[in-house]
Order: sequence, then C-alpha cells, then structure tokens
Amino acid sequence: MASRKELLKIIVLGDYGVGKTSLMEQYVNNRFGCPYVLTIGVEFLTKEIMIEDTCCSLSIWDTAGQERFHALRSAFFRRSDACVLVFDTTIQESFDNVNNWRDEFLLQTGPSDPENFPFVLIGNKIDLEPQRTVSQKQALAWCKSKGNIPYFGCSAKDGTNVEHAFVTVARKALANAKDSNAVTTGGNLGNIDDEPTPRPNTGCAC
Repeated sequence: MASRKELLKIIVLGDYGVGKTSLMEQYVNNRFGCPYVLTIGVEFLTKEIMIEDTCCSLSIWDTAGQERFHALRSAFFRRSDACVLVFDTTIQESFDNVNNWRDEFLLQTGPSDPENFPFVLIGNKIDLEPQRTVSQKQALAWCKSKGNIPYFGCSAKDGTNVEHAFVTVARKALANAKDSNAVTTGGNLGNIDDEPTPRPNTGCAC
C-alpha cells in the first residue's frame, strides 16, 4: 500500500491539431482515435500511477489551442503542478510557437521558481518521418536554452514514448511538490526521440 497520496494537475499545451488529445487518450486509455475531434475549451482525463512510495492521481488537462479560447484556457492554468508542451514534428510553425505557449503559461501561473518549473516537451507524430520538418537537434537546442527541459519524440498513433513522457513530467511534478526549492534538470531524466520505450505497469490502487 502506498504510504503517501498526491494529486497532481498537469496542463497540456500546444497549437491546435498537434495531437494533444490523442496523446492523452493514448496515455490514459491506451487507444488512438483516428477521427479528429476539436477540443472545445478545456477537457481533462485522470490516471493513477505509483511513483516510488507515492500514489499519484494525475489530473491531465487538455486546453484548446485556438486564440478564441485564450481567456477560458488561462483560468485553468492556476494551481498547476506541471506542463507538457506539444508540437507537431511535421509543422515548423507549431514548434516555433512552443516558446509562446511556455511564456503564456508562466505569465498566468506566476510560479515562484519559473526556471525550474516542471516542463517536458513532446514532438508528436514521429511516425510521419517523411513529412518531418522539425529535427531532434532543433528540439534539443530549444530545451537546452530553457534549462534542459526533457524532450520526447512521440507518436500518439503507435504509443512510442508517450508513457515515458507523462511519467517523467509526473516525477518532476512530484519532486517539485515535495520540495519547492529542489532543482530538477532534464539531464537526469533523458531526452528521447525515435526509440520506443517499454510501457511500465503504472496502475495503482489508492
């Protein structure tokens, strides 16, 4: 039995169409829905995982990427424990906008230590390699410039690295919650692009 329980709120941000909803569905429900459904406003999914001796209840929020949802989106940033930034590896503009998404999030949340707030960056749709326009090198360079944010090349379609990315940000969020002054770096958690990782058994009975 877990000795501790923790509720962690994770925000998923990025341009519309980059696959935020699909990534969440793949992680939480282990499925990929081909029909594209536009997120209207804000939606969320929950998942419980074990991290060491702590049972973490993850509340993962999917925010609409369109500008008209800006006011609604910002209201849900408050009291967030971590943020997943997502871009489409086949669309350069979605990568260029990642910096704006990060800045907007930090502006709205105002964390006490923005340089060490738990972020991860996901480059989605690596299964579409022939259409790729954003290289791993570009993504890693951006992450390094922002304090070594962990980077994951993912495919919401086949599940490549999806679980690893979300577990990593949950670990960072938990560490930050335990000690707000602790400095966590992406270098210790790895940067992963095209190689699939085993899916750990992350379910827990809290």
